[in-house]
Amino acid sequence: MPVSEAKKPAKTTTIGVILAERIYAGLIVDHRLQGRLISSPPPDVAMDADDVNSLIEMPADAVMQAICEVVLQAAHGHEAELMAVGVALPGLIREGVVEEAPNLPQLKGVRVEAKLNEALTAHGIAAEVNIVNDADAMAAGLASVHGKLDSFIRVWTIGTGIGYGTYPFKQGVWEGGHGVVTLDDKERYCGCGGRGHLEGIMGHRAMRLRFLDMEPEEVFAAANRNPPDPRCLDFKKLWHKALAAATASSIHFSGTGRFFLTGYNVRFLDMNMLKDYLHQMVKMSPLQSYALEIVDDDQATRVLGAAVAAEQAAVR
Repeated sequence: MPVSEAKKPAKTTTIGVILAERIYAGLIVDHRLQGRLISSPPPDVAMDADDVNSLIEMPADAVMQAICEVVLQAAHGHEAELMAVGVALPGLIREGVVEEAPNLPQLKGVRVEAKLNEALTAHGIAAEVNIVNDADAMAAGLASVHGKLDSFIRVWTIGTGIGYGTYPFKQGVWEGGHGVVTLDDKERYCGCGGRGHLEGIMGHRAMRLRFLDMEPEEVFAAANRNPPDPRCLDFKKLWHKALAAATASSIHFSGTGRFFLTGYNVRFLDMNMLKDYLHQMVKMSPLQSYALEIVDDDQATRVLGAAVAAEQAAVR
């Protein structure tokens, strides 16, 4: 017998927002993006390679205002239906506060949830705001897209910084990009100032500081030439060893499972090299059933993940 309209479950309507080279927002209904992503600056505004860090130059209040503007655009006509608004951003997030954000330092200490709740309420949106680390949002988005909302997954996002995300959500710091992978005293390129960090080797900004005479693309191109540039090849090996070390540590702490690899610098990844180093580091047979998978760095997936995080926070 057909289910009556009265018994059909209500649609879940949320909004997801992410901070990347632009601020993106989307209306999510039943875990599906409705229409196109909204962005600030708009998609017709060209951005060159130097604009990838443009958000760093925006004062915190301007960032809050820009987030509100894209939320209002995405919510237009659906304000009363919204269950929650999820905002994903880089940094250490606890109880609605950005406690540390090396890649967006102006947000350090900002009570983002409270500020956005207040601003959106003034515009007629009563839905609660939930903020989450951007790598965790990517993990949630991939879990949703791949039908693994009941599975344990981990994600490395390889870009300006290095993000480590997990799903399902649980309490923790998860600043995996700042995991220590070397004891070399010279390894001080991480944006947080720490020594020996994964991000200090793999992060885009850190690579530019290390090779002042070459862009990261040129470094890896030189490493892959025949014959390779010795300095660049040594760095390529270090880059992969660092990721293997961080992944091996995660396996030894949290067990096996699937690791997704994404971000705009996943293009530099040599999967065979990574697997070889990882095999050298994980020798206990019960821990060798891990899996690695490269996935597209899709902003829509991140937006979806931010919305999933907000939805789950709303029902807890």
